[in-house]
Amino acid sequence: MWLRNPFTRLSKNESLDLQISVDVFYGNPWSEGHQINTGFYFVRSNNKTISLFETWYGFKDNSTGLKEQDVLQDLVQDGIIGNLGMRVMFLDTLYFSGFCQDSKDFRAVTTVHANCCRSITAKVLDLKAVLHDWKKFNKLDTNSVGNLTWTQHIACYDSWNTKII
Repeated sequence: MWLRNPFTRLSKNESLDLQISVDVFYGNPWSEGHQINTGFYFVRSNNKTISLFETWYGFKDNSTGLKEQDVLQDLVQDGIIGNLGMRVMFLDTLYFSGFCQDSKDFRAVTTVHANCCRSITAKVLDLKAVLHDWKKFNKLDTNSVGNLTWTQHIACYDSWNTKII
């Protein structure tokens, strides 16, 4: 869910090939140790990224039981970034938030991804709660924002204990 224009939070460094959101941000935007998510990514079109997408979608189409995000994560862990000579920046959850790690600052967050969630129904319920929190934030004066926290993502937490048919 886009709460603000996310493009203002992207690096303008033209040598970057890919900027991608993560489940949990560990402090180093260059570390390939992050668990990526495909909730938000910005790609510079060039031969390296074209090769990445061709490889990614080739594997995705032949990977039974894996989502596209899982396939890309496996490729990253297997070294595709270095193999293609790509420069990748992993985005801070302060700005590119998700259900795995909420942004700690309502004044900074630009997007919220319904990750770490098992069902569409749970995602929709918890995204509605995010929207409710966002509307509440927008009604407050700037001095009152410090105490505001995100509603817990209960439907998503509970989705892991529910059998999906």
